[in-house]
Amino acid sequence: MKTYLPTGNEMVAIPLLTEQGAAIESINFLHMGYKGIVEIAGDPASEAALFEPFIDIKGKEHKPERVAWRRIGDWVPSFTARFTGVPGLALEGTVLAPLEERGFVYRLKAVNAGREALDITLGLRGNWTETKHTINETKPVIGQKFVYESGWNHSHVFDFRSTVSVFSFAPIFEGAMDVEQVEEEGDSILYRFGKKLSLAPGEAAAVDFYWGLGFEEVGSTTAAKEMLRKGYDRLLSSTVSWLDERRQHSGREELDRLFNTNLFFNFFYASGMTMDTEQFVLVTSRSPRYYVSAAYWDRDSLLWSFPSILIADAGHARRMLEYVFDIQMRNVGVHSRYIDGTVLEPGFELDELCAPIIALYNYVKRTGEADIVNEPLFAKGIKRILDILATKKHQDIALYETFLQPTDDMIVHPYLTYNNVLVVTILRYLAELMPDRASLTDKLLGMAEETRKAIYEHCVKDVDGKTMFVWSVDLEGGWNVYDEPPGSLTLLPFYGFCDWEDPVYKATVEHIRRPEYLYSFAGATIADIGCEHAPHPWILSIANSLLSGRKEHFLQMLPHLKMDNGIACESVNEQTGECETGEAFATCAGFLAYAMYVSFYDKEAAS
Repeated sequence: MKTYLPTGNEMVAIPLLTEQGAAIESINFLHMGYKGIVEIAGDPASEAALFEPFIDIKGKEHKPERVAWRRIGDWVPSFTARFTGVPGLALEGTVLAPLEERGFVYRLKAVNAGREALDITLGLRGNWTETKHTINETKPVIGQKFVYESGWNHSHVFDFRSTVSVFSFAPIFEGAMDVEQVEEEGDSILYRFGKKLSLAPGEAAAVDFYWGLGFEEVGSTTAAKEMLRKGYDRLLSSTVSWLDERRQHSGREELDRLFNTNLFFNFFYASGMTMDTEQFVLVTSRSPRYYVSAAYWDRDSLLWSFPSILIADAGHARRMLEYVFDIQMRNVGVHSRYIDGTVLEPGFELDELCAPIIALYNYVKRTGEADIVNEPLFAKGIKRILDILATKKHQDIALYETFLQPTDDMIVHPYLTYNNVLVVTILRYLAELMPDRASLTDKLLGMAEETRKAIYEHCVKDVDGKTMFVWSVDLEGGWNVYDEPPGSLTLLPFYGFCDWEDPVYKATVEHIRRPEYLYSFAGATIADIGCEHAPHPWILSIANSLLSGRKEHFLQMLPHLKMDNGIACESVNEQTGECETGEAFATCAGFLAYAMYVSFYDKEAAS
């Protein structure tokens, strides 16, 4: 099975870097005008990649074999490869998407560890066949591909046009290439760039391939030239310094690698800058491998992605809040939206309505910026959320309805226990955030207490001889026992609703973790909760368990937790720990990183 090592920066995502051959199958960028991501790809029919390293010896081309990888700074992919029939020759490669640059560098370094001199051509080849647009589903973009020589980079430029330019990408090199072949073949544009090298025994030489992205020729070529002027070493050093400032260390290599890589995957794949308008946006994932990629969910971005971003970079977290309270606020609580804030999938979700307040509260508690709630943007958003919340209340009982569950699936009953716990949480949080408004504070605390009492009165039932929280009720006698990892009953104390020793809570958790519960996976190698939406253990459940104090449980599973090649996915096989659903789930990676931080890295929590 093919595996990938995604990387990227704010502008360019490289989700399909193959572990087996160090080829890049596609790159993509966010596009506000198209409300999603635009993907530049090779030819999947012939398995010809967009970018692929090679070494040519005596007219015979060799591809990397026996490729071994590491991540510099737990993010930048770097490999060493060997070649059958060429003893002593090694190829080292690094795919670096430098911070704040519109492009990336593919460095290739040949090492002659043999006893004889070698004459080689070290190069990068590729095939641009497909141009695709993704918002959940991927479809071809209609337009025309062009390639031509340009004085701006003294090389070639690749353009995609639909009447006018849609985007352009272009290489630049330190000095002229010895091999520069470009041809059009059917619907594809094929290229081959290479540098001839003579390596004495023990000698090594590197070639850097800078690729810039832009709206048209000048933008893409100068983006590449900017990186060339700075140079690979400076770009790598500044990127690694930035990563090192945010990495965490526990002394346990396996734990640290999992935490840091998922932290950075969340950072760069759950947010980014649009190429056409340079606007900051939030998405579920910038990888087209995730089945609902390139769109926005309040819950995903604010309950899952936001907490670990807040730990790593408070300034970035502030930008997240500004984007939500500005662009996304007019449709807050609606199932999913495009990156410009318009509705993608309709349907009200109560947990999503609550998410911005929870994120705002956590931001204030960590940064101390209490005045943020008085800024017009945030004050207006708070009012809108409370106004919408009021329309969802039962006419006689202080419980609030939802149309969809936290999995985005249809409800069984409209009043979910977990969702109403979030209502209690945000009402308490708002009261704490606005202590100078006594009348409003009293009202909010009164509303919170009414809902807390309503939950205990209407959402607690006797099940198999034990009193426990049920999943949902209709307030007409109907209720069901269930749990969902995206909004789990196991988190009720985490949100401050009840004590960890509350007997009703303990009975609830014991019930959904018992072997008889269909989605408990008790006794499996990965023993954590799933649900009907994906009937395998969820990574969100593993994070929920960590936030519930089950550290040893997590450490027992850690050696088996393969996920999507070390990156969070939706669910994993209960025996193998390998991905079952939802590859490249960026916001989930953020929540996993946050739960790991609380459990293993937060010195205040540990004390």
